[in-house]
Parts: sequence; structure tokens; C-alpha cells
Amino acid sequence: MSNPRYTRRSFVLGGLATGAVIAATGMLDVRRAGAQQRGGSGDPAYPTRPIRVIIPFAAGSATDVMMRQLTPRMSQTLGQPLVIDNRAGAAGVIGSELVTRSSPDGHTLLMAAVSSHSIAVALRPKLPYNVLRDFTPIGRACTSTNFVVVHPSVPARTLKELVAYSKTVPKSLGFGSGGVGSSNHLAGEMLRLRTGANIVHVPYSNVAQAVSDVVAGHVPMLIYTVALLPYIRDGRLRALAVTSETRQKQAPDVPTAVEQGVPGMVANSWFGMFGPAGLPDSIRDRVFAALRDALTAPDIAPKLIDTGLEPAPLAPADFRAFLQRDIAMWTEVVRASGVTVE
Repeated sequence: MSNPRYTRRSFVLGGLATGAVIAATGMLDVRRAGAQQRGGSGDPAYPTRPIRVIIPFAAGSATDVMMRQLTPRMSQTLGQPLVIDNRAGAAGVIGSELVTRSSPDGHTLLMAAVSSHSIAVALRPKLPYNVLRDFTPIGRACTSTNFVVVHPSVPARTLKELVAYSKTVPKSLGFGSGGVGSSNHLAGEMLRLRTGANIVHVPYSNVAQAVSDVVAGHVPMLIYTVALLPYIRDGRLRALAVTSETRQKQAPDVPTAVEQGVPGMVANSWFGMFGPAGLPDSIRDRVFAALRDALTAPDIAPKLIDTGLEPAPLAPADFRAFLQRDIAMWTEVVRASGVTVE
């Protein structure tokens, strides 16, 4: 016959043990839920301190100006301040390499651009990093197109007329850009390859001087960003085309090169956020969500457009696929044109 006191004692102890397990399980569930709310599975406290965002270009550059417009909203969303650290040099390569050596904990990020992560791959065989191996693509932020413009003395109002006119010039038609290997330069090389235009690059280390020389008529043609709009609007330059997929909101009357019968003539600048290799997916996705929310915010998007940037967020997987296509495109342009840099 069983002992009643022993049975009651076992029941009480068993009940206490069961209650402790339930309580512990409940606390674990609460902690997991809190972790998911704060940053997703695997990063229960991210971010735990200010996030350093390296800009591999100088203060005042397009990348820098864009990121400074996004920073307040992203800081608010992530719950920690974003601190911009400008590390300019070698067309963005120096600052970008620095990020590859940082800890993949999400507290050091990079806002890079086409020059450091597509064109540099095509131009520099000894690049100190592999874009697709040494970085975690977080998301594309914005794009910016190039305008193909001429001095009003050039008798061309379309790309077709420009190509025809260039073939009547005894030597060749010069086009200015922001320097050898810039997206503006390579856009001109792409135009030459796609159309057979008789044009030759006139490089400038100071793009402001290139603009001045074309406005003055010393150089007949220029390929550059939306910063040319004031000169186009007052008639000092004539816009023939934009090199984007679609017409630009700032200049809806200027047709694209593709519209004018130049297939594949898309040469945009772009800006995108990266982390070092090994960045956890949960952190990557949380940062991208903050980036996307800032880019689409009604008080931020119009300001970006006013500066010539088109908010164009791409999620991590789509951004990686875009990078692969963009690198392949610029690599082919560089190979076919024979462009080299020292």
C-alpha cells in the first residue's frame, strides 16, 4: 500500500518543478520575442552602439550628400545614431577596403557607388577586394543618370544627328567628362561602341572646368549628371539624351538613348549600402528595411530627386544580381574600348 504523505510530497514537488519549467519556457519565449522585435533572430540587441557608415568619397560628394539626407531617418528607425566617416581616395577603393577588415556585426557599414564597386572591378585588375566575395550587399539606394549635351553651335538635336555630324568632322568630335574611368567617360565610350560615332574622350580632373569649356564652346560635347540642368534650361547647352532606362523627372522632355534607337545604351551611376562579408542576414535585412524606409519617406524622396538622385531601392538578393550584371557590363565596355588607368 502506498504512503499517502510520500504521494502528496511527490505531487507538490512535481508541481513546483513543472511550474518552474513553464516559467522558464515563458521567459525564454518573451526574450525571443523581444529579440525578434529589436533585430531579428540571431541579433537580440543589434545595434548596441552607434553605427559607423564609411563614405569612401570626400565630404560634399554625391554619395556623401545623399547619405547625410538619409541618416536622421535611419538613425531613428535603428535606434542608434549613424556616424558618417569620410575616407576618400582611389575612386572609393581606400574606404571600401577598410570595411572588408571590419567586424561583421553591423556596426561598420559602407555606402559605396558605381566607381568603387563596378567600374573599379573592370578597370583595376589588382583591386584589393572582390566585390561579391568580400562584402555583404545590403541594398541599392539611388541611381543617377548622365546627360549627353552639346554646345548650341553643334548642328544636332538627336543622337542620330550627332552620330552623322561626328562623321563629318575631320578628326573627331571631342567629349568632356569627369576623368578617365569615370562613369561619364565610360558612358561616352559605350555610345561610341553602340553607334559608331566618331567621338574622342577629353578628360578633365576638375569636372567644373569641363562644364565651363563646353559652355564656352572650346569642347563641343559633354556627358555628365543632372547638375547640367541649369545650363540646359537657360539654353547654354543642348541636351540630346539621357542614359537611363526611363526619362528623368527633372527633364521629362529629354528622350533616352534607348528611345532613339541605341539598344543597351544604359549607363547610370548608382549608390548602395554594404557590410563586410559574413554579416548576419537578420542584421542585413534590418538595415535594408531602414534604408528603404528612409528612401521612400515623403519628406526625403523629393529632396533626393531635387539633387538629381532617383530613389531606387533594391533588396539584398536583387542588389547582388544587379551588381553581377553591372560589373559584367562595365567590364565589356572597358575591354572593347581599350580604356586603361595607371
